[in-house]
Amino acid sequence: MSWSKHWVRSKKPSKQRKYVANAPLHVRHDLLAAHLSKDLIKRYKRRSLPVRKGDKVTVMRGEFKGKQGTVDRVDLKRLRVYVSGVEKERQDGTKYKVGLHPSNLMITELSTEQGRIKVEKVSTNG
Repeated sequence: MSWSKHWVRSKKPSKQRKYVANAPLHVRHDLLAAHLSKDLIKRYKRRSLPVRKGDKVTVMRGEFKGKQGTVDRVDLKRLRVYVSGVEKERQDGTKYKVGLHPSNLMITELSTEQGRIKVEKVSTNG
């Protein structure tokens, strides 16, 4: 059975995983939401927003907790965010970026893309 927009809810973890795994890209965009900093919550009257390339974020959990950087890439297919400065080193010495789940990030500054500013203004009016 494929993904359905009429899916209501389920307590079963397997069905939760299935919903996320089979979700189309326009739904996955909403699954990539991260918490906003206290300043941004007051400013936009929203608790979270989807992460975009260029946003400044802080890692809140995991091995890289406390690191700050800008979002270099957002992978909708794997639901991962790649942040500058969050890297590991391979055995041969080459470095690679580590993908982070957006639930472990906090947005501290939004990128100033024209379309995004319009969306934020609309959301603050309601």
